[in-house]
Amino acid sequence: MHCAADSDLFRKFGRRFRRSLLCRKFGFTLVVMAKIFLNDGWQYSPSFSAEKTMMDYAGDFETVRIPHAVAVTPFNSFPTEIYQKNSIYRRTFRTESGWKEGRVLLTVEGAAHCSEVFVNGRSVALHECGYTAFTVDLTDFLADEGGENVLAIRVDSRESLNQPPFGFVVDYMTYGGIYRDVYLDIRGKIRIDDVFVMAADGSVSTEVTVVASGAAPDGLCVRQKVVPADGAPMTASSGTVLAEFAVGVDASSFSGGKSLVKSRSECAGAEKWDVDSPFLYTLVTELVGAFGEILDESRVRFGFRSIRFDETGFYLNGRKIRLRGLNRHQSWPYIGYAAPKSMQREDADILKYELGLNEVRTSHYPQGRHFVDRCDEIGLLVFTEIPGWQHIGDEKWKDVAVENVRDMVLQYRNHPSVFIWGVRINESQDDDEFYARTNAVAHSLDSTRPTGGVRFLKHSSLLEDVYTFNDFSFHGPNDGCLPKKRVTDTRKGFMVTEYNGHMFPTKTFDCERLRTEHALRHAKVLDALAARDDCAGGSGWCAFDYNTHKDFGSGDYICYHGVMDMFRNPKMAAFVYASQQDASVSGDILDVTSSMDIGEHPGGARGDVFIITNADSVRMYVNDIFIKEYTAADSPFRNLPHGPILIDDYIGHRIVDEDGVPERNFAAVKSMLFALQKYGVNRLPLKVIMKGLLLWARGVTNPEHLRKLYGKYIGNWGGESVVYRFDSYRGGKIVRSVTREPMRSVSVKAFCRRTALREEETYDMAQVCLRAVDQNGNVQPFCQEAVTLRTEGAVELVGPSAVSLKGGMAGTYVRTAGGKGRGSLVVKDWTGTESRVEFDVE
Repeated sequence: MHCAADSDLFRKFGRRFRRSLLCRKFGFTLVVMAKIFLNDGWQYSPSFSAEKTMMDYAGDFETVRIPHAVAVTPFNSFPTEIYQKNSIYRRTFRTESGWKEGRVLLTVEGAAHCSEVFVNGRSVALHECGYTAFTVDLTDFLADEGGENVLAIRVDSRESLNQPPFGFVVDYMTYGGIYRDVYLDIRGKIRIDDVFVMAADGSVSTEVTVVASGAAPDGLCVRQKVVPADGAPMTASSGTVLAEFAVGVDASSFSGGKSLVKSRSECAGAEKWDVDSPFLYTLVTELVGAFGEILDESRVRFGFRSIRFDETGFYLNGRKIRLRGLNRHQSWPYIGYAAPKSMQREDADILKYELGLNEVRTSHYPQGRHFVDRCDEIGLLVFTEIPGWQHIGDEKWKDVAVENVRDMVLQYRNHPSVFIWGVRINESQDDDEFYARTNAVAHSLDSTRPTGGVRFLKHSSLLEDVYTFNDFSFHGPNDGCLPKKRVTDTRKGFMVTEYNGHMFPTKTFDCERLRTEHALRHAKVLDALAARDDCAGGSGWCAFDYNTHKDFGSGDYICYHGVMDMFRNPKMAAFVYASQQDASVSGDILDVTSSMDIGEHPGGARGDVFIITNADSVRMYVNDIFIKEYTAADSPFRNLPHGPILIDDYIGHRIVDEDGVPERNFAAVKSMLFALQKYGVNRLPLKVIMKGLLLWARGVTNPEHLRKLYGKYIGNWGGESVVYRFDSYRGGKIVRSVTREPMRSVSVKAFCRRTALREEETYDMAQVCLRAVDQNGNVQPFCQEAVTLRTEGAVELVGPSAVSLKGGMAGTYVRTAGGKGRGSLVVKDWTGTESRVEFDVE
């Protein structure tokens, strides 16, 4: 069906195109360019047939908006067949006046996984990658001016395709659908096809590809200027032009309809792009005709920065940076890959500001423009790589993989956040002939960045510039990671690209001991990496839990490897990462790894309890009695700026003041009580037993006396309830407080990072986190009750209307419905109590 709104857009840009042709004739200046988003008004069918590509087909379709998933999936326990379809999307539009005097280009930014484009029943292009964008010239296939066209896209999401990442098992679900933006570019016959910016140390070099459909005219010129980026969070002085330069284009330089124009200029006063100060600039490129008319324009956002790996680590602008990152899958419950711009950007914010990272690896495929744009804006480094997981296919398969490298580099090489190209199939075996090709393509298209190839092999064949290695050697009592010399003898750079993950999968509803161990394992690896001067740092596995195939995960089609769950609710390990960042970035972090409920632990032995914080200090109180003040210096993780701090005192001076223990025996008696807390009576080490016997022999204490002291200060079986309070201080002031005491009430809190929604190129969506908390705001990890959900007003619910809490947490989504105004999500808990989240839709 033809959309009225689209018709208005097409008429407007058609008039603009006609005016520009007249202006060119008389030597006036006007840009000939228009981008028209086609995210609305699509008709979808889950089964493809050739007749559905024809104008006169009248079968049943579902009306959908892009981004779109071919199936709304359950939270867990669903087979991959649910999204494996050979489906079709179609819509109509009119050929506007003047279009066929230029070029009409269709761009699909992401469709999973093999896409075939049809115009008026004719197949015009095939794209064999679900993770890179593709552009198709539709001009010669369109109806004459004023005529109707049917645009159809066959999207094959079956995992039997002979293209990466398919061919064997894959440890992530691959979903299906057109899940990134779709748009038309209306351009001139002579146009700018590509601009590559290389900027470092105050100079900028550019490569501009000019395309001419037909004979190239004389007198063309490429004119450029560098200005601060509009709307970026970090920019230089507004209105400043750092540089202006122009290069003539010789008509004889065109080969195959293309000409490459190179330039270089100094940019005095340019600020550098950095993880702490991500200054961004725009290169404005104009293609100017012989009479001064502007034939085309391109605006590319970039940053001035230099990157280097060597045997001593990673350097950004000459400054050594310890990479601290996690791996990310671009998936969510229910909607798979089909999340709009705002949620893609929100994920980058979560990684940077909530988890305190300076790097992310886009496992195991290139991720969307909106996500990487946001990484540029906030200073989050990006390791991006080609699609694949362990398997290398036949020659046709390899050819597609090499083309994936080409597409990835061309599409992302202007992003300052991207600091390395992953040109090897994740965890694959050596294949020098194949990987010589992938490296050559990356280097030929971009000489400014190194290549890496993620492997689990030690002393593997190294064709890339950096040895990037998945180190799963840590299993608890050993060192957090292997020394570089045990992995590779290369003098090149070295980076750990995965750790933990499947070595210790952890659910939000696991027992406290496992959730604590999960957090400490991440701390242990971070601490070990920070001590290795020959390692650039690492990306842990992984940021968020994700749906996976039956061969992996926990039997319910989920890999519980994340430091957050799939709804972006934090597990305990998330606070370990967040606390490594200064409070000016991630805020004031304070968490305690125990609920202090002794019944959660075997024999009532609570074990080690840690404070996780980035504060100057934390003061601990028991029943409002001060016990001890802790600082980062008390952490056993010596290489971290803010390592988890072991609580080694629940008593303070009380056993002297209240129980008469002699001052000289104060420390010895306390250590006995802590040993009982950690090990329990039946697992005390021999040296602890001997110390206790010595105290007994001296008449300081005895088993009955220790039992009473333990019951009063630590175990508290049958005693009065104890209130533990932890106050964190910064600059001498309390900035956060955590209270642990018996639960008296539980309520469901709905937490949403954004309540202002805006329809732009397509619908907007908000993720709502649901958490059962006690009277002090502590999540109740064993609350698994169900809540019901409904929406009112200008938003609609995405996913089920009833969800059960998992680990005391869950989530849902609301989406704009095409109108403006107020909308509400109403959450009803198991007691019938309702709470609301209000949204403003613009």
